[in-house]
Amino acid sequence: MPKTRPTTRTAAMPPAPLSITAEQLYANPVARARTELLRGRILVHEPAGWTHGDVAARILVAISEHLTAERRANGWPSPRGRVVAAETGFTLSRSPDTVRAPDVAYVRMDRCPTQPPAAFPEFAPDVVVEVLSPSDCAAAVREKVDDWLAAGTLLAWVVDPASQTARVYRADGSESHVATTEALHGEDVLPGLHLALADLFD
Repeated sequence: MPKTRPTTRTAAMPPAPLSITAEQLYANPVARARTELLRGRILVHEPAGWTHGDVAARILVAISEHLTAERRANGWPSPRGRVVAAETGFTLSRSPDTVRAPDVAYVRMDRCPTQPPAAFPEFAPDVVVEVLSPSDCAAAVREKVDDWLAAGTLLAWVVDPASQTARVYRADGSESHVATTEALHGEDVLPGLHLALADLFD
């Protein structure tokens, strides 16, 4: 009887990660999840905790109140710009697509869309705020900041509720640490804005 050759078994290769576009992410959000798109790959985040949401809300309100007060003081018909709430997506790059969503973002008025965009706006905000959660990885946070700056963000604030401190990253490559007793400043992007860190954690 002829000998049969042993069958060679080849392990099945896992499928390559599916790369999706910003439009596909916008049209098919992941239910009950906070998502971003990194080089075509979906990143899923857990819902924000109480402290995270509280600190982010205080920062948003402080920027909004500053813009309103500045407009009234100068008699301007509209404010210097707009501030948008957590998880507003911005398309930062294409092919593969990257969509990032800060906890708070500021966009000067001449860059704001005049009509609601069909998907995520294709630009980086002038100012972004990232509030750290206990699960955040330092390398991933820095990668996100680098994405913002590379896409045109001028000022990025990373606020750490655990240490009650912050770090500021600028478009010119400079960085600075902000202690609990100090304040975040709008610098030349949001002139006159001073936000004491102590006011975020009382």
